[in-house]
Amino acid sequence: MATLHKKMTEKIRNIAIIAHVDHGKTTLIDNIMKQSGSFRENQSIDERLMDSGDLEKERGITILAKPTSVMWKDTRINIIDTPGHADFGGEVERVLGMADGVILLTDAAEGPMPQTKFVLGKALKQGLKPIVVINKIDRSDGRPEEVVNEVFDLFVALDANDEQLDFPILYASGRDGWCTKELEDPRENLHPLLNLVLDYVSPPNVDLEKPFAMLATLLDSDPFLGRCLVGRVEQGSASVNSNVHALNLDKKIIEKGRMTKLFRFESNNKIPVEHVQAGDIICIAGLKDASVSDTICDPNVISPLASTPIDPPTMSITITVNTSPLAGLDGTKVTSTMIRQRLMDEAESNVAITFMENANKDSFEIGGRGELQLGVLIETMRREGFEMSVSRPRVIYKEDDQGNKLEPMEDVTIDVDEEFSSTVIDSMNKRKAEMIDMKNAGSDKTRILFRVPSRGLIGYQSTFLTQTKGTGVLNRIFHSYDLHKGQFAGRRTGVLIATDNGTAVAFALWKLQDRGPMFIDPQTKVYQGMIVGEHTRENDLDVNVLKGKQLTNVRASGTDEAVTLMPPRKMSLEQMIAYIKEDELLEVTPKNLRLRKRFLIPHERKKAS
Repeated sequence: MATLHKKMTEKIRNIAIIAHVDHGKTTLIDNIMKQSGSFRENQSIDERLMDSGDLEKERGITILAKPTSVMWKDTRINIIDTPGHADFGGEVERVLGMADGVILLTDAAEGPMPQTKFVLGKALKQGLKPIVVINKIDRSDGRPEEVVNEVFDLFVALDANDEQLDFPILYASGRDGWCTKELEDPRENLHPLLNLVLDYVSPPNVDLEKPFAMLATLLDSDPFLGRCLVGRVEQGSASVNSNVHALNLDKKIIEKGRMTKLFRFESNNKIPVEHVQAGDIICIAGLKDASVSDTICDPNVISPLASTPIDPPTMSITITVNTSPLAGLDGTKVTSTMIRQRLMDEAESNVAITFMENANKDSFEIGGRGELQLGVLIETMRREGFEMSVSRPRVIYKEDDQGNKLEPMEDVTIDVDEEFSSTVIDSMNKRKAEMIDMKNAGSDKTRILFRVPSRGLIGYQSTFLTQTKGTGVLNRIFHSYDLHKGQFAGRRTGVLIATDNGTAVAFALWKLQDRGPMFIDPQTKVYQGMIVGEHTRENDLDVNVLKGKQLTNVRASGTDEAVTLMPPRKMSLEQMIAYIKEDELLEVTPKNLRLRKRFLIPHERKKAS
């Protein structure tokens, strides 16, 4: 029996696909699944199969790491799709523990980017041997030979060993579904990549003789099965209804139970199986309390499996109950108890998120990696029917042994047209950034590398797009904690604040246009203390947006003025979070996003300041 299991283990390969955002990971996996025979020829298939969540489909990004598998030449290849955004780096760190090899995808034009460096560094530390795929070869501005040299330099900079430096290279177009060993080879399909995975990636190095043990790496929820734990079986084997217990990292038993259902991943489905063994990536249902980083194992096992430590969060927001006059009109989940439970569940399943609450249990501090990650959490809750108030993001400071204040620093890579480079450099200097490198990136593009405090980047994305007329690309990644860089100027303008409760009138908005751009349309419900626009000066201004035109029964030709309104300035959720100051809040409901002052009544605002 042991020999049979060993043979089965040799027919398994576990790989993760890692890359910078938008370098084509998910598209490549989709085509691998199509070409490996995972679907019928006439089967209807969604675009970007692996991006299953609504937010993932809308934004075109991967948020959650997801496993799948394909059969190739009698061997099961388990493939793990990973997020490319630095904000979701916690996902990448965890799932690399399930892989025995990685496919490093690099854009043929952009080359290695900050997130490429981050994910590759994590993979090399774990001793994984990468396969390098230069993707998007068909781009007109592609420079594959230069990119290969840049990738090699990156491997050297990250202290790769000799075995890792001897990486195989493939040239591919994930969108068109082909790859080749040489640039001149015929461009037919992805078979060279699948064959290379079989030859280059070693089978899982696991112990079949020991009792069953699996490290829970991902937490999934299923409407029919409830909580599901995903991970790789590190040792032994198990069957459905086997007794297990869950151990945390402190060797404490979290719960005892039975594995009521076992699943394997095939294409984008979970397939029920009766038996699982070491080396395979599986999903377990039936456990209520076990969570990420816990070891699910046979009752005889008393020591947990080692877990990869996760980099700490660098940014936090405070979430409170919605207290505005319009609270409770849109949402169904409005109490602090509901919000608290939801945030605790999120912190449990997402190890890159931290949860703290104040003594009164009415204010909750959520820590994460960046504005995008926190924005995705708030947007998800909003769609679930929650209402809440959100504060401005704050960076998480630390102290060194000498008592000096430390703040998080980020490496920022900016690609801009040459004509905008001076504007961007000036703007970054005001944010206490330090320029590390500046070089020509071809096609009149300049690549500039900065090291900048994280707080300097809060809200900068929209300003940057304006400065570069939408053509610039900004990528950022956490570098380290460094000495506090001192104060710098934040938002220079004040805001326009509504004075009364009611419905905004077009005539009033028209008369106020000279004061600054508006955030609202006519007929929008407003309340006292709500922010309705941006003041052109530094001070805040209370304005009446309810004042209609005084009508009389006297009519004269030519005296009526035409009300011509400028389109209001619309901001996304992340832009709004970044826009507000310390004394302001963002009101989030399922149907509306409103900016408001923390204290709605004017004399309370004066007292607080």
